Amino acid sequence: MAFLSSIRRFNRNNASTLRRSPLAEMSGALGDLGTLLPLMITLAVNGSISLSTTLVFSGMFNLITGVVFGIPLPVQPMKAIAAAAIASHTSMRETMAAGSITSVIVLVLSLTGLLQWFTRVIPVPVIKGIQFGAGLSLIISAGTSLLRPLPWFIPQPLDNRLSSCSSRRCGCRASPYALLVFFAGVIIAFVIILTDHLGFEHHHLHPHGPHHHHLPWFGIWKPYFVLPNWTEDAIGMGIAQLPLTTLNSVIAASALAADLLPDLPTPSVTALGTSVALMNLFGCWFGAMPVCHGAGGLAAQYRFGARSGASIIMLGLLKVVLGLVFGETLFDLLGAFPHSLLGIMVVAAGLELAKVGQSLNHGASDLWETSVQESRNPLRRHRELSEEERSERWVVMLMTTAGILAFKNDAVGFLAGMFCHWAYRAAEEMERRRATPRSERAPLLR
Repeated sequence: MAFLSSIRRFNRNNASTLRRSPLAEMSGALGDLGTLLPLMITLAVNGSISLSTTLVFSGMFNLITGVVFGIPLPVQPMKAIAAAAIASHTSMRETMAAGSITSVIVLVLSLTGLLQWFTRVIPVPVIKGIQFGAGLSLIISAGTSLLRPLPWFIPQPLDNRLSSCSSRRCGCRASPYALLVFFAGVIIAFVIILTDHLGFEHHHLHPHGPHHHHLPWFGIWKPYFVLPNWTEDAIGMGIAQLPLTTLNSVIAASALAADLLPDLPTPSVTALGTSVALMNLFGCWFGAMPVCHGAGGLAAQYRFGARSGASIIMLGLLKVVLGLVFGETLFDLLGAFPHSLLGIMVVAAGLELAKVGQSLNHGASDLWETSVQESRNPLRRHRELSEEERSERWVVMLMTTAGILAFKNDAVGFLAGMFCHWAYRAAEEMERRRATPRSERAPLLR
């Protein structure tokens, strides 16, 4: 009953938010395209996933997520698996096996309560460091893979660095920014494809060189069953994804939801972990891309206006319709989407995610204490930090971020932050023991 009551509450909020600010919700729904499109298209071209199945299943997951959680929680690619699959041109069966392996482990951690325990023992500065590092990683990734390869203007007048700069300036003024960028990108992609059909040499217009492109046409989705191939490479890919899924897609996403949307119930790490597991244990048997939730996608959709689950419900409906009706014929249109616009969307998402670091020493969840008042409703009071405590928390957060950026690995950043935190605790204990008379000291373990 409590579950159904929560869903009714979420969907009342979804409906009221959509009525109040429809353009902002639609814009926010498209905020994570910069992460989704490049990985999804490349994986589909390599034959590592089915494009139509990915659109249909990820769209259904968007719908369910928006209804059950009531916040703009993203459904985005498992990035470590996607990167490995792209680099080694992994087969579809191996990619499906990798996603299934990660999901089974996450499901066990969720159902046994280990994820909840894990969250309690991780210091907030480490979680903030993971979020901060993920934000900076998005910005660096946008610069290196999407924006840096582009020319300033010639020979690509429709997709270049100048157009990315101008779109960023317009985004500072326009409210439904992602919505405008999306339609502009679709128009440019159509122009590129039409020039091909009209016989023009469009390699000066197209960002990826000359290709034969076709407009989308009706191509009804035909589902088929994929049996995962449990190879050594697939197992390695699944295990490599595990730290990113547990730390960024579950723990950091739950913490970020509490920071960005304090007036709405925050999804627990157990609920998010179970959601990630079930999405893949269902979709991966049909060729859908391995997916997860994520702090970066949540920050992106929030940055572009999303404030409720209505945003991703609309996105889910769009993806399901596109996958069912057009399917694999969308390859060329999505592939021609300008990298300049995708890159700017990724940069904006990274900045929004990195901004959570500013609340480390004021507003973080571990700094609020419940104070006893005369009324029945206790008030929350913010704990004041000393200068030494502020410095310590910043160092732990930055050490976590440095590990992520230096090694491009969330697990390394997590361990770096935890070791830094433990070093501070060990120093405090040694100082305390020196200040305590020998007769009052607790005996050391023998």
